[in-house]
Amino acid sequence: MASTIQNTKYIKEKNQGLATLLAFALIPLSGFATDIYIPSLPTMAGEMGVSSIQVQLTLSIFLISYGVSQLFIGSVLDSFGRYKIGLYALLIFAAASLIIATTHNIYLIYLMRIVHGLTVGAIVVAKRAYFVDLFSGDTLKHYLSLFSIIWSTGPIVAPFIGGYLQSAFGWESNFYFLAGFALLFALLEFLFSGETLKFFTDFQMKKIAEIYLSMIKTTSFTLGIVMLGLAYCMVMVYNMTGPFVIEHQLHFSPVVAGYSSLVLGFAWMVGGFIGKATINRPFFKRLAINSLLQVVFVMAMIFSLNFISNLYSLIGFAFIIHVGAGFTFNNYFTFCLSKFPKNAGIAGGLTGGITYVIVSFLSYGIVNVLPAKDERNLSLSYLIMILLSVVVMFAILKLRKKEEVLS
Repeated sequence: MASTIQNTKYIKEKNQGLATLLAFALIPLSGFATDIYIPSLPTMAGEMGVSSIQVQLTLSIFLISYGVSQLFIGSVLDSFGRYKIGLYALLIFAAASLIIATTHNIYLIYLMRIVHGLTVGAIVVAKRAYFVDLFSGDTLKHYLSLFSIIWSTGPIVAPFIGGYLQSAFGWESNFYFLAGFALLFALLEFLFSGETLKFFTDFQMKKIAEIYLSMIKTTSFTLGIVMLGLAYCMVMVYNMTGPFVIEHQLHFSPVVAGYSSLVLGFAWMVGGFIGKATINRPFFKRLAINSLLQVVFVMAMIFSLNFISNLYSLIGFAFIIHVGAGFTFNNYFTFCLSKFPKNAGIAGGLTGGITYVIVSFLSYGIVNVLPAKDERNLSLSYLIMILLSVVVMFAILKLRKKEEVLS
């Protein structure tokens, strides 16, 4: 471990401001890696001669590998540092993107999406830990509360860009864009960033396993991750269903599908801003009110289908539901990431890892049971996830009452 420290390129104080901006800019990379080609899903299925489920699987495969990557990468980052691993991951991500852009083999795309998930996991967890390494107190709390807001720029901007790239150059251009993005940021990281980890942890499997176990046994932390998974699953189910509804059922173009995803990405950001603005309000009360409002609006969405079903009703109801999901995610993400500051890499990795494993399996399961064909199936999918959220909220309330009795 001593040689690792001696060979480390530490971040220069004069570059810290720019390096912090770069760290924020890479937080949305997971959103870019999924959302930029969402308007292209129907075209990809047609050009490669595969089913909608097969191209939707490229999203699920990414989410699974992204989640699994985060489960173990935190301990690696705490032992060997953030900087070099993040830099190499950007270069590998770029290479995988180029391979996807130059092949029409769905199985090779599946393999490269696994590589995408593994590398993005390393990059994003390293950048989350960057903030915990350098900041503390209210400053750290402020930065952590910005994460879900910054992350939401991916779902806002990526499908907007992807819709135009799809219309002008074809679906492959989305992955050329991702490759160029990664290479640019790898260069900027090399020039202006550096290592932020001051104390390298010995890579001892037994000790690491004990840390993981202690975190998972913390019930409030684990339930918080479940709420994160359910919140983001609402977004992912729309991503897997919305383009097919808009392009096939409602007969709009990929550009319209891209604009629709942009609007819903903005909804997630609005939820994040509301979460940040109410951060000092009673935690459980504001989350309970949010869950109740989501139930009311999804029931209204289902009921309205008896009278109206068009693009405006679809996006209008989805917007409100996604605001609630963004609110939930912002609150629980801040809570989970600040829970274990001494093991920031592991905590961040465990939070993101379990969240995305939940999202990948639950979202793919839901679109198999309720295929991407119309607004009714999408509204029923929302209802399932919101009701599950309510169940978890009751579990949190029960736990809280128990803790109050014991105290």
